[in-house]
Amino acid sequence: MKLDGKCVLVTGASRGIGADVARLLAAEGGRVVCAARTLKEGDHRLAGALQTTVDEIRKAGGEAHAVAANIADPAECEKLVEAARAVYGPVDVLVNNAALTYFLPVREYPVNKWLASWAVNVHAPFVLSQLVLLDMTERKRGAIVNIGSGAAIGPGRGPYKDPAAGTRGGTCYGAEKAALERFTQGLAAEVYPYGVSVTCVSPSQVVPTPGTVYHKLVKGLDDPRGERPELMARAVLLLATEPLDRVTGRVTYSQQILKEFGLLPDARGRGVESRGTGYSEI
Repeated sequence: MKLDGKCVLVTGASRGIGADVARLLAAEGGRVVCAARTLKEGDHRLAGALQTTVDEIRKAGGEAHAVAANIADPAECEKLVEAARAVYGPVDVLVNNAALTYFLPVREYPVNKWLASWAVNVHAPFVLSQLVLLDMTERKRGAIVNIGSGAAIGPGRGPYKDPAAGTRGGTCYGAEKAALERFTQGLAAEVYPYGVSVTCVSPSQVVPTPGTVYHKLVKGLDDPRGERPELMARAVLLLATEPLDRVTGRVTYSQQILKEFGLLPDARGRGVESRGTGYSEI
């Protein structure tokens, strides 16, 4: 049990990667606080809910607690961390997984939607990290794992031969995930003296989830071109439990890090068959 008795906070745990991460970390003994906006099935147009994730964890013998929160609001981030502390004690592991985006070209992007996306994808990881670090730095231990995306790899400089390249609407999301990578390494350096690990991991291949299906990034949950969400969960577990000096400051990809640690011989995708961002190489 790599996380026996530890308090784990996972945002975006109602479905997709977050739900898989919550289930695996609970299976490893973590007492998992599952956070998202969707508490019950039917509350959101996509399948998945906190209650479903928590019920699955408890059925498997794990320990979990659901907290509905809109992390775009710093006040709700504070309430979320307070709720986690009240239920399971100080947070030992924070997984910043929740994401919100709209695949629109910049010229068509409503300002309110742009600001809402940055609030969830960039500002919330900062606020939540700051809140949990109050305990982590005092106790000289803890781990923060940020969930990135291959979208952080930009299109490079022109000329652009594909006329559709600029119309796919990934500029906002890519910029946010690139910012998260830089935030990861900067924060890792700041809290290294306190024994706290900060890392970032992105999928090596697109993960079929209700969200990626909805945005038409994959054809379905069984799309053979995609990566099983359990690989991201295993990568998060590794980064959250390895000794500080082996991982802190790493910006990596799921199959790359699993292969590096001897856990996935047959690895594919970003970080293995192709290069990642500059931050993944330093």
